[in-house]
Amino acid sequence: MRSYRELFRTPEFTPFFLAASAQTVAQTMGELALGTLVYRATGSPLLSAVSMFGSSLVQVLGATLLLSAADRLPPRAALTALSLIFAAGTAALALPGLPIWGLLAIVLAMGMAKSVGGGVRWGLLNEILSKDGYLLGRSVFNMMSGLMQIAGYATGGALVALLSPRISLLASAALYVLAAVVVRLGLTGRPPRTAGRPSVSATWRANALLWSSAPRRRIYLALWIPNGLVVGCESLYVSYAPDSAGTLFAFAALGMLAGDVLVGRLVPPRLRPRLGHPLLLLLAAPYLPFLLHPPLPLAAAAVTLASVGFGASLVQQERLVALTPDTLTGHALGLHSAGMLTMQGVAATLAGSVAQLTSPAGAMTAMATVSAGVTLALMAAARRERRAMAPVAGQ
Repeated sequence: MRSYRELFRTPEFTPFFLAASAQTVAQTMGELALGTLVYRATGSPLLSAVSMFGSSLVQVLGATLLLSAADRLPPRAALTALSLIFAAGTAALALPGLPIWGLLAIVLAMGMAKSVGGGVRWGLLNEILSKDGYLLGRSVFNMMSGLMQIAGYATGGALVALLSPRISLLASAALYVLAAVVVRLGLTGRPPRTAGRPSVSATWRANALLWSSAPRRRIYLALWIPNGLVVGCESLYVSYAPDSAGTLFAFAALGMLAGDVLVGRLVPPRLRPRLGHPLLLLLAAPYLPFLLHPPLPLAAAAVTLASVGFGASLVQQERLVALTPDTLTGHALGLHSAGMLTMQGVAATLAGSVAQLTSPAGAMTAMATVSAGVTLALMAAARRERRAMAPVAGQ
């Protein structure tokens, strides 16, 4: 599968794509509205960052306890139910008088549900498309995510500025309901990919099997840590530029879109494996000058360039799918999603804590520095493994 036209001619791909688009807009609108609501109430960069990305903190619990459900539930029913859960949770966040601890409790509960949703969604994408179409399909979803984030942050920013964060949260809840309707009416019912009941023990066995492979371990670390630390930088946009956070989020999404087009459509397959680590370095480097407090136009240009580096995840996901048995595809991709979101939540909390002690700009530079250092360590480990395998290959 080589063209976008082929993708959208594939049965069920279009409604699946539209439902995910509505959910992405809903999520970005809700995150921006909630982060603004909490920052206005508390003046705390830490609480604002945690409210926006805190649901990611519990992804590790979902990956440990619930992830076997990704391959053991009927995909259409699971995705419909999850969208309705997100709708109810987002609407509850808009309730007047809800204390901060109540807001955070709802955010964390929604995060547990999201830990299963990634595995269900990407496992289903692998079923809808042929094996050779996954990378192109995932790149389209990533591009959609960039565009819908731009739309979501722009719309959410306008609603927050002109009306209120609570109105933006209610609009987000309505979009989640729309996504549930599209999934229920647009997709056919499929049986689970794997027989058996979801359980903690099944989750642990599959996690152990996936983690037992050294190449898969390195892929997971590259997927989780460097970009998670850069998301920590993004979590500080609200406190770095309270009146222009929506602009920075929108330009970051634009850069991510450009990176996905570059990797998913323009780069020849033979060159893609070489781009993973360079793109991760690009992801971090433009944030280093933020210590100097660049003006908004320069800051927007920097975050756009940096976000091109998110295209590295496509290279790594393609390799992960190639190394994973078909019966564990949903679980493997769900583990990637859960681990990535967990790291994003940890990084957002860490970045917010550093910002409390220093400044948002200083914390952004610190997170980017650590991200670049981790990428360099992963590059060194990959070189050592290639040198160790060279004599074996020559025998």
